Amino acid sequence: MDQLTLLFVVLLASILSVPVGSRLKLPPPVLMTALGVVLALLPFVPDVHVDPDLILPLVLPPLLYAAAQRTSWRQFRANVRPILLLAVALVLVTTAVVAQVFQALVPGVPVAAAVALGAVVSPPDPVAATAVAGSVGLPRRLVSVLEGEGLFNDVTALVIYGVAIDAAVSGTFSAPEALGRLVLSAVIALAVGWGLGWATTRLMGLLGDATLQVGLSLLVPFAAYVLADQLDGSGVLAVLVCALHLGAHAGDEDDVSYRLTGTAFWEVVELLVTGMAFGLIGLELHTVMASVGSSWHGMLGDAAAVLAVVVLVRLLWLLPAAWVSRNLDRDRSTREDEPVTWRETVVMWWAGMRGVASVALALAIPRTVDGGGAFPERDRILFVAFSTVLFTLLVQGLTLPYLVRRLGVTADTDAEDLAERQLWHRASRAGLVRLKELVADGELPEEIVERLRRRQRDRLVRALPETYDEGQRAAAHERKAYADRFREVEQEMLSASRREMQAARSEPGADPELVDRVLRALDLRSARH
Repeated sequence: MDQLTLLFVVLLASILSVPVGSRLKLPPPVLMTALGVVLALLPFVPDVHVDPDLILPLVLPPLLYAAAQRTSWRQFRANVRPILLLAVALVLVTTAVVAQVFQALVPGVPVAAAVALGAVVSPPDPVAATAVAGSVGLPRRLVSVLEGEGLFNDVTALVIYGVAIDAAVSGTFSAPEALGRLVLSAVIALAVGWGLGWATTRLMGLLGDATLQVGLSLLVPFAAYVLADQLDGSGVLAVLVCALHLGAHAGDEDDVSYRLTGTAFWEVVELLVTGMAFGLIGLELHTVMASVGSSWHGMLGDAAAVLAVVVLVRLLWLLPAAWVSRNLDRDRSTREDEPVTWRETVVMWWAGMRGVASVALALAIPRTVDGGGAFPERDRILFVAFSTVLFTLLVQGLTLPYLVRRLGVTADTDAEDLAERQLWHRASRAGLVRLKELVADGELPEEIVERLRRRQRDRLVRALPETYDEGQRAAAHERKAYADRFREVEQEMLSASRREMQAARSEPGADPELVDRVLRALDLRSARH
């Protein structure tokens, strides 16, 4: 098996992991990691040769961008306290405790090297956490906090990691310089992310074509990451700011084509890149074992101790932090989306899985320091970090669904259904208001007005039937049955039209581009109905 064949196998497995995971009730990222480990143990599977410096720039930008597109500035502001407690404070505390424990386990290891290990293992992976949380049906408020933590904790960890690696390589460390670097990195990232988001918004409007707009959206996260990184800023934060800015300044609300194309495109990108990233984690077992050689037996104790610290610190931090945060706001209606019971706090604790960022940072640790000496305990750090990632992904990831079911921490589907119906009711009322404005502005045939008004009122009744009387509900139900049959026949007609166009595409002299243009218009018409 060569490298290209292995890539194809991993990408194919990424697609198959979704239905398999759904049937087994297991998160796809966990299945992909397990598959990578199995492939790494097979003798005919080649070693994976990926430059560690390229893993983060190639994998993180699209995944962070896709995740950030699902949130908003408002949601971030609503969750700012739990996000800061987890994404900043907890990362700092975990890094400090891991560094102290590692120094105690390995006498003589420099502080900078121990801090580097702490920064590697401290941030839970944003993709693993959200993918696993979404697949087990957690309440939306917990998913929001996990998403926020995962999106922002890499910023903190990457800055600490960079300072620690520089100190270990050069042998010098300056606290004011490190703090200044942290502030400067954030300022540069904010400027790059906002500036690129602003420019992209304008350029999207000029392009007009959905295909070109989606192509631009693919380049934007990579551009934000690389540009910020080249300017010594945080690439991760730049991608997040850019994505949030684009989400807040979305284009024309009637640009259905772009949204249909963009949504489908980014779902495919996220699926394939996520599968490849977690498959790569397992496949890197070759690299790690080749690096540590036969000495890995003596490192098991260190790995177990650091793993215990990583897991316990999160629990010991979450329990009091959740209690304090809850009691700071007695007004439940304005409180952030945070764990509200000890059961939800336990689920949040066990969902703190490490992932691709930790593996990439560990592999990127330089082999030598200034003067030509070996980087202190590099092999041991690599083994400990990789063991932490595998345990949290495979053990915690595989047992999280059981824990969620056991504790009964699941989403309130009735409440979510009511909230969705309320949104449909709100949207339908807005349509009626607009119809009233159009009637007032000019002459419209009464039969058109009445038909549109009746259709929109039926939508209101279907959205919140409990707010209307029995007669209105019966009339709306009858008209809905008629409309459903009407749409069913119309869809059959559209389907026949598409079949005819597909047949025309293979006829001699047919212009495939023109046929595809008609097919696309028919698809959009079907989607609108």
